[in-house]
Parts: sequence; structure tokens; C-alpha cells
Amino acid sequence: MIGIFKTNIGSHQEKQAMIQAITTSFEVASCHVDLDDCDKVLRIGNLQVAENIIIDFVQKQGFQCEILE
Repeated sequence: MIGIFKTNIGSHQEKQAMIQAITTSFEVASCHVDLDDCDKVLRIGNLQVAENIIIDFVQKQGFQCEILE
């Protein structure tokens, strides 16, 4: 499953830190944050956990996160 989320990750440093946190905490095939998109889209490939777990995890890192509709 691919998880696609709207976030407020705003800088390259925040992006790198979040990608590292996700890839070390969960088994994923890929993880990317598009800082150029207005929704700062977080895309996670081969997501093996429920989307709400990722949302809670990202929020605990201090960022907004919700499923992108």
C-alpha cells in the first residue's frame, strides 16, 4: 500500500529528519516529502502499518499530518 499524507514539513532539514525517523521505525520501500507541493506531500511506499499509526508518529515528531484526500 502507498500512504499519501498532507503535512506541514517546511525545510530540507525537517524533511531529512522525518524520512530518517520513518525509515528507521517502519519497514517501507520508499519515503519522500515534496517540499515544492502546497500540501508538503509525504509519500510512503509499501506501507505495512495502518495510516493512523503514521499520522500519530509524524504528529509526535511535531508536524501536522493527515491523509491526503
